[in-house]
Amino acid sequence: MTSFGRSQRALGVALAALVAAGGTVACSSRSDSSGDAAGRTYTIWDPYPQFDDSSDWVTLLTKCGTDAGVTVTRTGYDTTDLTNKALLAAQQGNSPDVLIVDNPVVSTLAEAGTLTTTEETKLDTSVMEANLLGAGQSGGKTYGVPIGANTLALYYNKKVLDAAGVDPTTVEDWAALNAALAKVTAAGKKGITFSAIGTEEGSFQFLPWFWGSGAQLTKLDSPEGTAAVSLWTDWLKKGHAPNSVINNTQTTSWQEFASGDFAFAENGTWQLGNAKKLGFEYGIIAIPAKAGGPAPAPTGGEFVTIPVQKRTDRYTTSQKLVACLTSSDNLLATDTTLSYIAPTVTVQDKQVAQNPELKVWVEAVKAAKGRTGDDLGTKYPKISEQLWKAVQAALSGSKTPQAALTEAQSAAAAATK
Repeated sequence: MTSFGRSQRALGVALAALVAAGGTVACSSRSDSSGDAAGRTYTIWDPYPQFDDSSDWVTLLTKCGTDAGVTVTRTGYDTTDLTNKALLAAQQGNSPDVLIVDNPVVSTLAEAGTLTTTEETKLDTSVMEANLLGAGQSGGKTYGVPIGANTLALYYNKKVLDAAGVDPTTVEDWAALNAALAKVTAAGKKGITFSAIGTEEGSFQFLPWFWGSGAQLTKLDSPEGTAAVSLWTDWLKKGHAPNSVINNTQTTSWQEFASGDFAFAENGTWQLGNAKKLGFEYGIIAIPAKAGGPAPAPTGGEFVTIPVQKRTDRYTTSQKLVACLTSSDNLLATDTTLSYIAPTVTVQDKQVAQNPELKVWVEAVKAAKGRTGDDLGTKYPKISEQLWKAVQAALSGSKTPQAALTEAQSAAAAATK
């Protein structure tokens, strides 16, 4: 069982790493809820500051508290700020009762000893999709449940593809996609836009192609990994993708697609609202794997976790709150609000019934995987940094794909010893 005291050294290391990386660490303003006279006030922190007290989200939090017989106090933080505050609060023995965090952060908090396991708190994970649950697992233990997921797919401009004689339903592997891009550019239009910026955003967008080649993050310079980088560099050489991708964020990439000149854009579920404002007919297909079928794309989205508390008797109520937030009845409304795909088959089916456009996203999420999965945990950010640097070097032409990945693998291996 997780003890409250054993995590202090790990927490100090995690906090130091955040400060070194430029993260700001602010003091928590929460007082220990165990000091409440009745002990019936429970604190929830989430990364949704866009939702105020009148929102459906906060209404749900309040209702879950009422159903559990407690009062819920909720605070919404920016994602980065939330991670810093969670680590510091744990070090001070002042953690919230329920913490909702971006899924790659779970392994960082778990390895710092700040989170309970689902085994300790009796959280039921049996109905959660295994590939989504994997993002919250480390060392064979599970540290929360997903509230929903988003991922990547290919948006397409129907007019551009029709003019080039391309049927998007035939784009099921790399060869078919390359052939489609060649037809589009021959017809005088632009092929594909994406984000290859030198940040985690760039790695996020590259991973479907990397994993879709059959490559593994533990061996960046494999022939499969080299093939994935070569796919992107070839697109730039042939004029199938613009040089701007090197600096594109997912937002600027979307703006290029919105111009109406591009056949394809790699982007996420979060653009569905903007897609309806494009002014041209669009569609969505899964990112194809090299040999065919949907490529494993990385998952975005949050986990609902229960931090370690001095008073372990509070876990029973915290478990009720988490179970309420992630129940089938509540997930449908929550994931619709957040533009997420639900983590359970039952709710996914309901989402598609309500909005058939989500079918391709459900399929993409089913094929997706967590970035910290495969038991990489806190090794992932170190590997990812070397991966995006390699992609940047290859796209800029300063290194060949093979040389860039060889250097990246050597640096990643040294950083993750």
